[in-house]
Amino acid sequence: MIEVVLKKRRGSFALDVAFRTPNGESDSPGVIALFGPSGCGKTTTVHLLSGLLRPDAGIVRVGDATLFDSARGIDVAAERRRIGYVFQDARLFPHLDVLRNLRYGAERAPQEGLRVDFDEVVDLLGLRPLLARRPHRLSGGERQRVALGRALLCRPRMMLLDEPLASLDAARRAELLP
Repeated sequence: MIEVVLKKRRGSFALDVAFRTPNGESDSPGVIALFGPSGCGKTTTVHLLSGLLRPDAGIVRVGDATLFDSARGIDVAAERRRIGYVFQDARLFPHLDVLRNLRYGAERAPQEGLRVDFDEVVDLLGLRPLLARRPHRLSGGERQRVALGRALLCRPRMMLLDEPLASLDAARRAELLP
């Protein structure tokens, strides 16, 4: 279950967003998509959820964890939220090759919980031929796949994807969406 009630003012822009996923049989809330025109607050909402931007007021709960609650003074640091965030522009570490960018995520995964197999992620995303390359030698779609793999390997409780498939060709997008 995910519960979000957030308010944020940035200059003349005022964001007021609220949604909640239903309690389900599994731990997974499924897929939530935010749609809207450019400038309506989708990326701001994702930044608020991830902890990269502090809400003016509200609540963020994921499962049993309260990540933000302005009334109770709870504000879990972004690096402790266990949220995988794939930005529009991939944001890989330029000084690390693909293998070490992926290992960075795997090394930060909690010991408890569901295991994510490194080789399975590499193969699913078609990254094996790229493991020795640095980010500047990758196409936009390849960088996005590496960023997605790194986020998955940190075994997050929630993934935030800000247009992560925009750089991928139609065939790869259709393969990864399921």
